[in-house]
Amino acid sequence: MELTWSAVSGPVGDITVVASETGVRHVAFAGPDVALAEFGSAVPGGLADEAAAQLGEYFSGERREFRLAIDWTDLDGLRAHVLRTLQELVPFGETVSYKGLAELSGRPEASRAVGSIMGSNPVPLIVPCHRVLASGGGLGGFGPGLEAKRKLLVLEGVLEPSLLELDLVRDE
Repeated sequence: MELTWSAVSGPVGDITVVASETGVRHVAFAGPDVALAEFGSAVPGGLADEAAAQLGEYFSGERREFRLAIDWTDLDGLRAHVLRTLQELVPFGETVSYKGLAELSGRPEASRAVGSIMGSNPVPLIVPCHRVLASGGGLGGFGPGLEAKRKLLVLEGVLEPSLLELDLVRDE
């Protein structure tokens, strides 16, 4: 299976996308020199170019929804179900709690599992784990860091830009 890659820069730094013929397989918050370590056979271009272009449009405020296939090959069971539910039911500008996503997924008892699943999401941004918040209203976690999560939520209009600066000062 041929893998392709492409990269784009945005308000959260460099993003590298890896895709197969089937769809987007991996999105990394890193440049290609780091992100491609586990995808040594990937070549530039292909579907990854389209994914990077759509991410660029998202970062510039021109896109609210990704029209990209996802390669779900390595995902199964609850993990795949929760990620698909998130992608399909939590649109741009909206958020859901870990508990709420567990409920939307038909597994209300699985809040902690949902947290782990968000932490292992192979295609963040496209499957928007940054939109999943703690039940008490806090940001919860985010692999690339809470500053990146805040920036994405400001980009989507969930948080006010002034709150970004206040929260960053509070976290120091």
